[in-house]
Amino acid sequence: MNSLRRTLLMSLLAALVAVFLAGALATYTAARAEIDGLMDYQLRQLALSLRDQQFGGPVATPLAPPEESLDFVIQVWDSSGVQLYLSRPHSSLPSLAQLGYSTVRTPEGDWRVYSVPLRDRVIQVAQPMSVRSSMAADAALRTLLPLLAVVPLFGALIWYLVGRGLRPLERLARDVATRRPDSLEPLRADHVPDEAQPLVRALNHLLDRLGQALAVQRAFVADAAHELRTPLAALQIQLQLCERAGDPAARAAAFAELRAGLQRATHMVQQLLTLARQEPGSAPPAVQARLALADIARQTLADHATLADARNIDLGADALDDGAVVLGDPAALRTLAGNLIDNAIRYTPEGGRIDVGVRRDPAGGIDPRCWIEVCDSGPGIPPDERERVLDRFYRRNGQEQTGTGLGLAIVRSIADRHEARLVLDTSPLGGLRIAVGFPPAGASGKG
Repeated sequence: MNSLRRTLLMSLLAALVAVFLAGALATYTAARAEIDGLMDYQLRQLALSLRDQQFGGPVATPLAPPEESLDFVIQVWDSSGVQLYLSRPHSSLPSLAQLGYSTVRTPEGDWRVYSVPLRDRVIQVAQPMSVRSSMAADAALRTLLPLLAVVPLFGALIWYLVGRGLRPLERLARDVATRRPDSLEPLRADHVPDEAQPLVRALNHLLDRLGQALAVQRAFVADAAHELRTPLAALQIQLQLCERAGDPAARAAAFAELRAGLQRATHMVQQLLTLARQEPGSAPPAVQARLALADIARQTLADHATLADARNIDLGADALDDGAVVLGDPAALRTLAGNLIDNAIRYTPEGGRIDVGVRRDPAGGIDPRCWIEVCDSGPGIPPDERERVLDRFYRRNGQEQTGTGLGLAIVRSIADRHEARLVLDTSPLGGLRIAVGFPPAGASGKG
């Protein structure tokens, strides 16, 4: 389990130990420098204290081993270079003295040496550097040992303080866990620390979006139930007429009405399913592909040519720019183009005209788009209703054409999914112009 408390404890303890190690190194370095200065002073004082001592002739035989606790080695030479005294037999120090302070490397290790000429002799006092290192380490250890002893206490204190600091998050988790599924009120953030405020704001934003999605879903279900009630009731009446028909002609007419009612109901159900599939999160994200809007327009024009001919409508292409390439869901964009043309055919009078175009904004603009647009010669839509016709199940008063009121709602949903702009205005043909502008494939945030 990835415990935040354990992670903080180990991180803080590791940082504390690292600080202690750095402090130990600094303490050792400082103690070593202090001891070096003090020991150098002692070497000099010891050498000067021997200036009045009397030494015999040259050393001929080894002296007895000195005390093991004696750290200093003393050598004395006369003015002719004859060694008069050596305090430690078998010393590996050089037989010649370098006046002043020096550090000498020997098989026994480094030595700190001080040599001074006094009267008719030269006195040299030496001390192993290992003695100084040991003294500095002991001094550093004695300084840091009490601090190292309280590291467990620091660990326990950190564990408690971290746990206390995480209590607001635990209360927040309990608040979320104990909520009812339909409780989407914002979480309280008055007792949450500043570091957790972004999390609370994100959760509240998520709850708000869930509330909006549930409200839209409830409205969709209610509207769908309301809209389906009418065609289902009509189907039931038409079925009864079929049953009561007394002659073949009346029965055939009743069955024709029943067939038309079934087609309308089937079309509405298909539109409802299409709209549901376009809702955010209703299905896994579709594979995005590079698409030429001109190809989609040509295919959609071919699919609707028969329907346009049946109503004597001039359906054609104004200008199709093959360079208008976008990134999107192929099936969704075909549905969008199909609904645009189907809506135009449905509301354009017989003998009217519909032009489909694909174009690009000039390069170098602030927000260049690739547009697919449909212009018709129908009655058009007043400016104050152009936003309303994009709502689900909305149909203008006085319309004779049958429809579900879902075609343009589906167009808007697909446009929103593709970050496209939807524009409704007056067509050059006198009716309605609907244009959908997509980000170019190279500039799309999705690719």
